[in-house]
Amino acid sequence: MTFQYSLLFEFTKSILIKIGCSEKDADLAADVLLSADLRGVDSHGVARLSGYVRLWEKGRINATPKIKIVHETPSTAVVDGDSGLGLVVAPFAMQVAIEKAKKVGTGWVSVKNSNHYGIAGYHAMMALNHDMIGISLTNASPLVSPTFSKERMLGTNPISVAIPAKAEPPFVADMATTTAANGKLEILQRKELDAPLGWVQDKDGNQTTDANGVKKGGALLPLGGDREHGSHKGYALGAIVDIFSAVLSGANYGPWVPPFVAFLEPDPNPVGEGIGHFLGAMRVDAFRPADEFKSNMDNWIGRFRNAKPIEGQEKVLIPGDPERELEAERKITGIPLIKPVVEDLRLLGKRFEIEFPI
Repeated sequence: MTFQYSLLFEFTKSILIKIGCSEKDADLAADVLLSADLRGVDSHGVARLSGYVRLWEKGRINATPKIKIVHETPSTAVVDGDSGLGLVVAPFAMQVAIEKAKKVGTGWVSVKNSNHYGIAGYHAMMALNHDMIGISLTNASPLVSPTFSKERMLGTNPISVAIPAKAEPPFVADMATTTAANGKLEILQRKELDAPLGWVQDKDGNQTTDANGVKKGGALLPLGGDREHGSHKGYALGAIVDIFSAVLSGANYGPWVPPFVAFLEPDPNPVGEGIGHFLGAMRVDAFRPADEFKSNMDNWIGRFRNAKPIEGQEKVLIPGDPERELEAERKITGIPLIKPVVEDLRLLGKRFEIEFPI
């Protein structure tokens, strides 16, 4: 089924207001959440809405947080999210990074005491309108085994970098440090399909195509899938995100990160506060004239886009191309939602006496 963006936005905003969010925070959180659906990252969009509500019910999300800077220098800060929605906390922190970059060239903000912040790309792209490069990292629920391990020690720990160009669309990389994000497994589960080999290992550490492998005690695999295909590099990337996001800020890290699902309780002996993010903004003209840089980015993008493709393959893509094209399409044709997500949202609406726009 397909739904217009405006209807899903108003429904999402209304639900968030019902759980106690201010209109301003609900508006922002809905914008972050729906940006994922528009860009084709369906696992991080409205399909997650009921998950946030369940965390709120368990007292793990504060709908009215007092987000504050608890430590800062001219170019850095630590933000305490007060257990707020990461959808609200991360944009606050990114704005702090942008304001610092305006003053001193770069801004770097590490966040603690937050929750799941949606798609990493949203926060990185906030820098683009200021002729800045944006960087966005977050740690997440421990569902990933390091290379050679059976234990789940890391999250999917995404990295996003957004770089402005001039005539060309911006370069926007937004990726998990696992072979696939857990949300993609959730989509396969709803569709009752197998996972590709290299995504998951079972509880004994053997690769499996069972999309429910993580639920059965297994784990997601780092980018690369196995040692022969470079999983140690994916493991290292995920570790870097974890350290920047949490060890640096005072959030929980590694296996102590609180799970997103409400039916699992956080570790009774936490090593920090909530989950962590790391946001950065770099003013281009802190390095060279912005116009020159963006012209060179146009040249870079154009040359790579026109690289000779392998016979039978499509043209070479620039990071951000598929999402940008899908966003333009979905703004017109609507956002497709699979039946289990529609039913989940319908029941959520019924509970809060908000009609879901079927």
